Amino acid sequence: QVQLVESGGGLVQPGGSLRLSCATTESTSVNYAFAWFRQAPGKEREGLSCISSSDGSTYYRDSVRGRATVSRDSAVNTVYLQLNNLKPEDTAVYYCAADPEGNGSWCSTRASDFRSWGQGTQVTVSS
Repeated sequence: QVQLVESGGGLVQPGGSLRLSCATTESTSVNYAFAWFRQAPGKEREGLSCISSSDGSTYYRDSVRGRATVSRDSAVNTVYLQLNNLKPEDTAVYYCAADPEGNGSWCSTRASDFRSWGQGTQVTVSS
């Protein structure tokens, strides 16, 4: 399993932006898919976005599409999630996850598809 460490969370006002980071122990050029999830108190874990390392393809769920950008920097073994126009309902603990892609390009926002998880970083959107 790959080790993942999230950072970048914090308190932000509505309409603000944050960039979450997920540092990995494996080069992001290796054939891993990475995904971002979040979990608010009392709610199920929600998949937000994913990125394939093999071809850089990305996917976004409707809840963040148009407000989020997922990216990776192989030079520093880090995956990012840029969140813009944050809303109070975006308040949650945000997690990154990873799993090998196998043959060909793959990514997913289904939690059961991932075996490696970070510890999470809290994002609070409030005025």
